[in-house]
Amino acid sequence: MRERKGSLSVQNSIQTRLSFVMALVMVFVVCINFFIFEQIHTGVDRIDAVFSSNAAINDLSDTLNKLEGTVYEYLNIKGTKALENYYRYEQDYRELLDKLNDRNVDNEVKMLEKNIRRMSESYLNQTSETVQAKRGRNIEKYKASYEKELQLYKYINSYIYKLNNLRFRMNSSNYQLLLSSMDVLYRLALVVIFIVAAVGVAIIILFVQSMIRPLTQLSSTAHEVALGNLNVPILPVVCEDEVGVVTRSFNQMLDSIRIHIKQQRESIEKQAQMKERELLMETHLKEAQLKYLQAQINPHFLFNCLNAGAQLAMLEDAERTGVFLEKMADFFRYNVRKMEDDALLWEEVDAVDNYIYILNVRFAGDINYEKDVDEGIGNFRIPSMILQPLVENAVQHGIHDCMETGKIRMSIHKDGDDLEITVSDNGAGMTQEMIRSVMAGKARNNGEDRYSTGIAVGNVIDRLELYYKQKGLLTIESDGLGLGTSVHITLPVEVEGTSE
Repeated sequence: MRERKGSLSVQNSIQTRLSFVMALVMVFVVCINFFIFEQIHTGVDRIDAVFSSNAAINDLSDTLNKLEGTVYEYLNIKGTKALENYYRYEQDYRELLDKLNDRNVDNEVKMLEKNIRRMSESYLNQTSETVQAKRGRNIEKYKASYEKELQLYKYINSYIYKLNNLRFRMNSSNYQLLLSSMDVLYRLALVVIFIVAAVGVAIIILFVQSMIRPLTQLSSTAHEVALGNLNVPILPVVCEDEVGVVTRSFNQMLDSIRIHIKQQRESIEKQAQMKERELLMETHLKEAQLKYLQAQINPHFLFNCLNAGAQLAMLEDAERTGVFLEKMADFFRYNVRKMEDDALLWEEVDAVDNYIYILNVRFAGDINYEKDVDEGIGNFRIPSMILQPLVENAVQHGIHDCMETGKIRMSIHKDGDDLEITVSDNGAGMTQEMIRSVMAGKARNNGEDRYSTGIAVGNVIDRLELYYKQKGLLTIESDGLGLGTSVHITLPVEVEGTSE
């Protein structure tokens, strides 16, 4: 596969080169350690061989003693167990004899082995004769045979003792020589390991230095750039490894920064010119806004005038007119004061009562409204203007076309740590598509009804989610068109002061 210019080559990567250096050092160390291990292993084998001959002679002597003991035991008690042990030890002794020299050799040790082997064969024949005589209950014969056997046993033991001593002297001198060789090998191994370690460290240091040098240059240049000095020279790319790729990318980044700064300067100059035009346009816009604000009616002036009208109606004994104007003033005052704050539950319920009173005056008392509120929960805090928009929605879209039979019911109950609020009507109802549209915020109040506050259900949903920082607090249920609608709200309880 062809590589683009500046891309990292596997052969040139730091990982590849470092792996090669480490592998080279490790192979060298392993070879040296293997050589030393082989020499030590050979030395240990030679030491084992030195003393294995003495061990073999000791085994031969022990087996001979056990064999003679079983013969003596059998002659005294004539037991089956003793006879079985005799045959077993005889077989073991013959196997050990087969390992001894059987030829004429100009060597004292080998000749001693040959003599022991010959005498042992005579001894074994004599023991066999003794056992057979005992089994045949020939007392005179087995006694005479046992005397000869015992004499041969003593001769063999003396020869084995002589052979063991002779071999021990020879093995001791060989052992000392091997110890001296092992000591030399140990010192040589230490020297070799030190040299290998020194060479390995030197190679690694040289490699790391070749890798660190361009990194140091890159770090110094990057520090200058971080301090704001962009007039630094372009760094040379020494090798196409990871550091080379980073260096080339740093050079490209530096060029991009310089170009971007130049473009930003040109953009700032253009923005300054546009800002001057925007300031001029803002001046004209503020003048237009001021004239528009001067033309608006002050809401406070509105409900102050309503209060004055209510007082005037009282003075003229128009009590119903006075109550109506007072309810209108309270309703507007609550809307203006509470729209940006939260409210107590009893304030929200009063706002609904005022709204229903105002509509009943308009519609001659045709709105059938019920409320069911638990006692002692009036001081629970909820977002303002939550209940009235739901009741208003039930009037306008639920029972507007069936005032005579329509009914609106609001229930508020405390359930554990939650406040359960339900506003239901038996009016026009909703399809599932209409419910999804309202929940998605697509159905908004257009504000054309002059008796509307302009707050749609979507606005209530948004404010509930912002206030409580969670979704799913408001749900809408309806079995279909003409079957009524129920809006249910579940709110966490927040109390201020002492509940009523």
